[in-house]
Parts: sequence; structure tokens; C-alpha cells
Amino acid sequence: MAIERFRERRPVYWRPLFGLRGLQDEMNRMFSDFFGEASETAMSQLTPALDVVDGKDEVMVHVELPGIAKEDVEISLKDDLLTIRGEKKEKKEEKDENRYYVERTYGGFSRTINLPARVKADKVKASYKDGVLEIKMPKAEEDKVREVQVEVE
Repeated sequence: MAIERFRERRPVYWRPLFGLRGLQDEMNRMFSDFFGEASETAMSQLTPALDVVDGKDEVMVHVELPGIAKEDVEISLKDDLLTIRGEKKEKKEEKDENRYYVERTYGGFSRTINLPARVKADKVKASYKDGVLEIKMPKAEEDKVREVQVEVE
């Protein structure tokens, strides 16, 4: 009978770090409850998404700027660096209202990108429609793709 009891018992493995995962999850929850979860979200929202297209004759950049007035956007070009700056301003129209849920972020942003080719700085054109900024920059003559036929001897 004593041998049967011994066989019924299973070994217990000691895992000293097993409880730390639950502790880490609880600490993360506590910090996000206290500080809010806007830290990563805010960074991604204040860094506008953009596309850079290297065409045959021009470089095009499309930047998503929802909720930002075109007057609050500044574009500058120096050498092969394009810088886009702006600010998303908060509209305050509170009349004894309590905010229940706040996810939108406000503030300034700046993006600087390296252009894939040299462009004619004096021919740059920008347009802004439906929250999308489009910048068209004609390539400099020396950076345009040229196709040359080569004869094989």
C-alpha cells in the first residue's frame, strides 16, 4: 500500500520564474491604467504615414495629414532632404463637458526623408486635398533614367 501511494504521487517541478509573467502583466496593466495607453499610439499618430514614389521623370511624395489644415503645414527642401512640418491643433469647445474617452492626439510633428534622386528645387509643386498632401518634384537632368542601346561586338 505504501508503494502504491508513492506511485500515485507525481513529481512537482519547481519553476522559479513561472510567476514573474503574471507579475509583469499586472505591472503593465497598472502603468497603462495610470499613464494611459497613448504613449505608443501617440507616437504613431504624430508621425504621419507617407509614400515615396521614384518615377521616371519625377519623385512623388504622398503624406496622410487628416485633421490638419493646409495652413499648418510647412514643406522645405535642402539638397536631397525633404522636410515636412506641421501641427495638429486641438479645437476646444467645452461647455461644462467632461471627457469620457480621449484617443486623438494633438501637437507638432516633423518628418525628414532622403529623396532617391536629385530634384529641381524651383519646380516643386504641392497640393493638399482630403487630408492627403501630394508633393511632385521633377528630377534633375543628370538623375533621369536614360535608356541607351549598346551594340555587342
